Amino acid sequence: MEIKKAALAGTLESSDIQVMISPNESGLTIDLVSDVKKQFGKAIVARVKQVLSDYDVRHATVKIVDKGALDSVIKARTIAAVQRALDIVEEPKWEVL
Repeated sequence: MEIKKAALAGTLESSDIQVMISPNESGLTIDLVSDVKKQFGKAIVARVKQVLSDYDVRHATVKIVDKGALDSVIKARTIAAVQRALDIVEEPKWEVL
């Protein structure tokens, strides 16, 4: 699916994550900023890529600012940002949940 507009989900509070998605015509770019990047960076990026794959998003720029979020929070924030970016908030893709 094509990203229609830039979207944001999450906060910069402790134990949360902020996911920003915007259109990109040259593939997938993921930028992660996290204090725990060394320990959990691969897992965070893998979870975000998995959600993008579930929505068949192949072209996007994703900026992630992690403040110690759990995996379920990472997934939920990414789903929210993707649905906003795809403009499908009113008709969510329930099978992804």
